[in-house]
Amino acid sequence: MKITLAQINPTVGDLAGNLAKHLAVAKEAANNQTDLLVFPELSLTGYPPEDLLLRPAFIQEVGEKLAEFASKMPNTACMIGHPYQENNKLYNACSVYQHGKLLARYYKQHLPNYGVFDECRYFTPGNTACVFTLNHIKIGLIICEDIWVDDTLQQAVKQGAQLVVIPNASPYETDKHQRRIELLSHRAKTHKIPLFYCNLIGGQDELVFDGDSMVFNQEGMLVQHAGVFTESQLSVDITQLTTPQNTVTYPAKIKTIYDALMLGLRDYVKKNGFSGVLIGLSGGIDSALTLAIAVDALGRDQVKAIFMPSRYTATISDEDTQILAKNLNVTLETYSIEPAYHTFLSMLPAITGITTENIQARCRAILLMALSNQSGFLVLTTGNRSELAVGYCTLYGDMAGAFAVLKDVFKTEVYALARYRNQLNSVIPERIITRAPSAELSYDQRDEDSLAPYPVLDDILARYLNQHQSKRGIIAAGHAPALVEKIIQLVRNSEYKRRQSAIGPHINHHSFGKDWRYPITNRY
Repeated sequence: MKITLAQINPTVGDLAGNLAKHLAVAKEAANNQTDLLVFPELSLTGYPPEDLLLRPAFIQEVGEKLAEFASKMPNTACMIGHPYQENNKLYNACSVYQHGKLLARYYKQHLPNYGVFDECRYFTPGNTACVFTLNHIKIGLIICEDIWVDDTLQQAVKQGAQLVVIPNASPYETDKHQRRIELLSHRAKTHKIPLFYCNLIGGQDELVFDGDSMVFNQEGMLVQHAGVFTESQLSVDITQLTTPQNTVTYPAKIKTIYDALMLGLRDYVKKNGFSGVLIGLSGGIDSALTLAIAVDALGRDQVKAIFMPSRYTATISDEDTQILAKNLNVTLETYSIEPAYHTFLSMLPAITGITTENIQARCRAILLMALSNQSGFLVLTTGNRSELAVGYCTLYGDMAGAFAVLKDVFKTEVYALARYRNQLNSVIPERIITRAPSAELSYDQRDEDSLAPYPVLDDILARYLNQHQSKRGIIAAGHAPALVEKIIQLVRNSEYKRRQSAIGPHINHHSFGKDWRYPITNRY
């Protein structure tokens, strides 16, 4: 038997487009003599469909497209993911069709309701195993979260499954690949059964799916891998599971982060039908990296670079911005904010300090949004996770925009990504990477004067945000008590800002967005 895992990139809600993609892949698989074609979890609707699932018309059309799939598919047995309503209950389902007829249907039993997942809002859990016979082989079927809870696999094995197929919609996180490897290897070895793991790829709002579809033999050995961040079809003959059939490699962590950011941005722009993106360059590392990612993801013709100097802008910022734009072969437009800033100062002569700094950021936001309205290009914000955590950003200023590419990237990771990008070919001027970071909203300003050295700040934030360590635990790790107290208070005080921030690619556990739901009004 030949099983093909179809690692595809559907678009949420595009039922006609997703159906066409399924049928095209099914035709190709049939020509490749595939016996069983496996699509990912909820592949017909895309994942996650969220409150589309609450609309009766949407569920009805899903049913119509599912019937059309069954009637048009080739004779190859196909496993497709979709919502299914039965007895006024909605299930996260997977159906197997052959010769236009339903061969098996399974309802996901374990519904994730943590982090970025809220499946309990929509679905009713199933309560029975699914084992069907194809070519005289008994095949078990479970869905995504089911493999993380051992009882569903046990059910399939007890019912005689000789191999188990697992459709997934599992988002990328920086350590997810290794966790998948360890889990799947353990499950396969423990139950002495081959596992076929098929996952989505693509960007969907803040989520990024990396693919990473894999096959493990009954000894727990990884024998086939479909790659990451690209659509592919992985075909495996089940008689050849004793040893790896190709070199199974996984990219370095820094490359996967860069690729995830590119894919998240590319799909956000493409799937929403936007013309391109605008980026305000400052001469600093965040905007430089954002520009490099955008050009790599979309191509130079879909990226516009804007430089908006003020009286506080250093000469080297101007020089480095010019070099960066030239290296990436993008057109750079320059608009001074001095006339607008001067007007605001004349209108409000009594303002001082941080208020004047915020006005500069908001002058730039008005310029960028005007250019966005005129061109149809989206504004990308350039702030990082470290800044957003402590509120080192201006609401309706540098936070204004549609998509925050670096939203889930700590400042120290920004430096690592910039150096990684320059290893491919040197586009970010070295001085941008090595100079002390500054918002350049006042004379001789340095980020670390207001915060702390970024390695120190990021370690505190990682412990507090990602690991949920207490103030006492962070201090015990060696950080100064006064600094820890200050940083935690800044995080608490900035919740209202983060709630209004643009979405960005999720790459870390407890990222700001769906995975971070703290109350704004909060005295804990």
